[in-house]
Amino acid sequence: MGKSKKSKARGGRDDLLDSSDADSVSSSSTALSDLSISYATEHVNSQEFVLDKYIDALYEKRGSTREAALGKLVDAFESFMLHGLVEDKYATLMSQLNNSVKRGSTKEVFLASHSIGLLAITLGVGSSSHEIMEESHPQLCRVLQAWSDASKMISALDCLAVITFVGASDLAETELSLKAMWDVIHPKSGSNVGTVRKPRPPVLAAAVSAWTFLLTTIGSWRINTNIWKEPIAFLSTLLEADDRAVRMAAGEALVLCFELNLLDVSSREDDGVNTGGTAGSKNKLFLDMQALKAKISGLATNLSAEAGGQGADKKKLTDQRDLFQRILDFVKYGDCPEESIKIAGKRDVLRVSSWSELIQLNFLKGFLGKGFLKHVQENGLLQDIFDIKVDKTETLSSTNKVINRRHRCCKLQW
Repeated sequence: MGKSKKSKARGGRDDLLDSSDADSVSSSSTALSDLSISYATEHVNSQEFVLDKYIDALYEKRGSTREAALGKLVDAFESFMLHGLVEDKYATLMSQLNNSVKRGSTKEVFLASHSIGLLAITLGVGSSSHEIMEESHPQLCRVLQAWSDASKMISALDCLAVITFVGASDLAETELSLKAMWDVIHPKSGSNVGTVRKPRPPVLAAAVSAWTFLLTTIGSWRINTNIWKEPIAFLSTLLEADDRAVRMAAGEALVLCFELNLLDVSSREDDGVNTGGTAGSKNKLFLDMQALKAKISGLATNLSAEAGGQGADKKKLTDQRDLFQRILDFVKYGDCPEESIKIAGKRDVLRVSSWSELIQLNFLKGFLGKGFLKHVQENGLLQDIFDIKVDKTETLSSTNKVINRRHRCCKLQW
């Protein structure tokens, strides 16, 4: 698979945290180290006490106090598998996290959104994560519809992608999140001419990445092929964007469309029906899609060989060249990307061998941060997603109701 990591234009948590805020929660200043000790000594009551201190701090009126507690919660979710500690109190925690998303500062919204996503991943597939999605979805969409500052929108997009990926129980729920993301990617004009809002490049790149991540779950399905003409055409224009992260995010979205055969009119049975028109309209759609394929291939060729100008970031330029070369290899020759990550010992290796899997891997790695390996080793959700075999009868976050998150079927409307 690809050698370079997916470029994501999302604000890093470290960029939003102020070390001075740690002083505002003196009672929990050593809580994370306390949690480490309690885990090492297997003192369950002590572990729960430490976690409860974080949750109690979320009720405080002072924003900096809540922010500091949220930062410790994120660290705890990343550092430990908290499934056993949060499964009976997730509703209370979720309620307070949504309150922070609703009323908090930019920093508080970022940390709360991240915590909601981490909570869903920790709990895994099931009724709890579905409830998290149902309760959090409206508030996250309000953040997107308000077109607030970039950091809030990026954190809401990432969280919406994760909670839908884990918690959606039917295809209509996935469609709602995809549409919310697409409304950020390609906003429609309002009642007055000239009121179309254009997302800033970091927001646009994050929205495309989140949309692509969810698109990996749709698999193959029968649909009016003509529905894909507009989104694919728009994504192709983003290959000419000034921002490199936007170009790379669009490239990944488009190569996924190739992998899912969304540009291949002739590959579908009963196309005369599925395209919703006559033989003439079907032929026009075929020609339009062929033209889009040619345009995308041409732009990808240029981006794979782009010359770096003065002052260009050499690493990012190399990443772009590598990504679009791999996209060309897939489009022209069917060469699938391959990647492997050693997760424990010599035999336990995570392997992916398709664009869908690579996109899921990179998105989840980015969201989980330092906690990725911990969750891959102990979280049944991730082991199911990446088909990892472990020598355990039960993982800390088992998924009794197994849903294959690599591919699902759905009918989308744009």
